[in-house]
Amino acid sequence: MEALLSSSFTHPPAWSINVSSSSIRIHVKKKITNNINSLPKHTTPLTRQVIITTQHDQIKKNNYFKKQSLLAIVFNAFDRFISTFLDPSPLRPSLDPEHVLSGHYAPVEELPPTICEAVGGDGPLPRCLDGAYIRNGPNPRLIPNGPYHLYDGDGMLHVLRISHGKPTTFCSRHVYTHKHAVESEAGYPFVPSPFASCNGGVAASIARLILILARIVAGKFDPLNQGFGTANTSVALFRGIGIFALCESDLPYKVKVTEEGDIATLGRHYFHESNKPFLNMTAHPKTDQETGEAFAYRYNVSPPDLSFFRIDSDGRKQKDVPIYSIKKCTMIHDFGVTKNFAIFPDSQIVVNPLWVLGGRSPVRIDSSKIQRIGFIPRYATDESEMRWIDSPGLNVLHCVNAWEEDGGATIVVVATNASKVEKIFESFHSSELRMEKITINVNAKTVERNLLSTTFLELGAVNPA
Repeated sequence: MEALLSSSFTHPPAWSINVSSSSIRIHVKKKITNNINSLPKHTTPLTRQVIITTQHDQIKKNNYFKKQSLLAIVFNAFDRFISTFLDPSPLRPSLDPEHVLSGHYAPVEELPPTICEAVGGDGPLPRCLDGAYIRNGPNPRLIPNGPYHLYDGDGMLHVLRISHGKPTTFCSRHVYTHKHAVESEAGYPFVPSPFASCNGGVAASIARLILILARIVAGKFDPLNQGFGTANTSVALFRGIGIFALCESDLPYKVKVTEEGDIATLGRHYFHESNKPFLNMTAHPKTDQETGEAFAYRYNVSPPDLSFFRIDSDGRKQKDVPIYSIKKCTMIHDFGVTKNFAIFPDSQIVVNPLWVLGGRSPVRIDSSKIQRIGFIPRYATDESEMRWIDSPGLNVLHCVNAWEEDGGATIVVVATNASKVEKIFESFHSSELRMEKITINVNAKTVERNLLSTTFLELGAVNPA
């Protein structure tokens, strides 16, 4: 089965989705037995097809388990104490779940495979289209009492099965990560977030750190061996290996679309690194459709701050290429790969876990840092051929595409640049992400930048399938 892959920060409501790439509106056909008057006031019935926006209180009631261990009750009570008495009040809008989880960002519940049909649109899908459209994004299963950031939610995959150009079923399922499992057992969302958990001052940050350590010691949380990621950022198809849900703080989770249109989590995937398992990798690996290889990396909070590697066509991770020429841990969210090179942006978004002790997020903006862009042969065995070029003002978030010109003497990257990167964690739109064409002269080691969009334009992608 081929897969059409996408990632997004919004979620289709439980009974209706929009396939933006084809302007076809898909309505799930399901008999609504609830009284229409019992729906939220802002919900409007559409001739027996209802768009349901789930309210926070309803999710809390539905997902809070009646039976919990005494230890879980104690831990959860301390967590509520921190949220109630130690966190600042009111919370900043970017960390207030009542604000963040509203409108298009309101969480939705799981939906089993449900028959659907196309309604309206600009025309039919091509009959040759056969497979599945998969979309990933953050969707919290349990609503937090304390700070919450848009990037924190549990990964949820929305799957639209398409047969000969016609949609057949629609399904929404969480990715069953270690985080999902331990929070389900506790009946409480406690796994820490680098964006939200440590923004409430010294007392709240230290208290949360102690509480997390207590859960680890009690055997209620095992981040070192089982990870703590949400698998909420993207979906990747590795030819002959499988489909993966990813986030950059953990390893990918392998998933499978069933013949019935459901999607199942198969587990955390190590790419055969059983002897020296690694802990995380980028959420945006690049696949070569000719060789079947995938190229990836991870950034680290200790040297080497960047490690580049590839996964061969048999799904086996190859040896790391440590890159020590990045002098501090940088949140490199995406990169580009061409026929001969891998291209890395070195932005002002940096990571330092020690900032938590001061009551600050471990992810911050270093405005004094000079941005760079670097390139290295994609089959390099060490960093001796890594080249960096200063690129002031270039804070790349996503790379849409990359290729070579002039026989490899020129590298071209199309990427989004956050011109107001200092606002990237407060408001995604306020960071003014715009598409740029970045041209690198390999021999002269110069960079030329051209703006491709004057308005906000982000989350572009080229489907490798």
